[in-house]
Amino acid sequence: MHDASLSDSAEILGQFRFCPRCATPLAVTNENGHPRPGCPSCGFIHYRNPTPAVGGIVLKERKVLLVRRKYEPKAGEWSLPAGFMEYDESPEACALRELQEETGLVGVIKHLVGVYPAGDDPRARVVLIMYHVETIGGTEIPGDDAAEIGYFPIDNYPKLAWSSHFRALRDFVAWSRGGAE
Repeated sequence: MHDASLSDSAEILGQFRFCPRCATPLAVTNENGHPRPGCPSCGFIHYRNPTPAVGGIVLKERKVLLVRRKYEPKAGEWSLPAGFMEYDESPEACALRELQEETGLVGVIKHLVGVYPAGDDPRARVVLIMYHVETIGGTEIPGDDAAEIGYFPIDNYPKLAWSSHFRALRDFVAWSRGGAE
């Protein structure tokens, strides 16, 4: 058993108070060196894992496609077209779905840009998977949770809502300057 104070225990247990298998009150357990909510009766362990989000970087004449967020968090700020992956979809399918939902554009995956931890989204701990996407059709129109879409020079775009989007775009620019595009 991990020696956690009451305040540590409340933070570790979070919203989970009872075992979903047997309804026993959960306790803080030490599992592989990590304090986690666990059931002292049946052994259930609740793993607090990050949520996958996926997006795409689209270029048009050396300008990057961004979307202005319609809703909180960070309403009014710009980001790459991206969103949370559904349970039954692949990362690639998620990137293309989010692109179409937010911009009206249809695309194809060109390559993986990178995978980034993201701790600045208040909704969840996020792991962002970012792809380079080429558009092949559709009609540019903001949709879903995008209030506006715009193309910005790859070296002069507005501050992005999420630090992981900034890192992905920075990595993509560095890669593209290496002559690979």
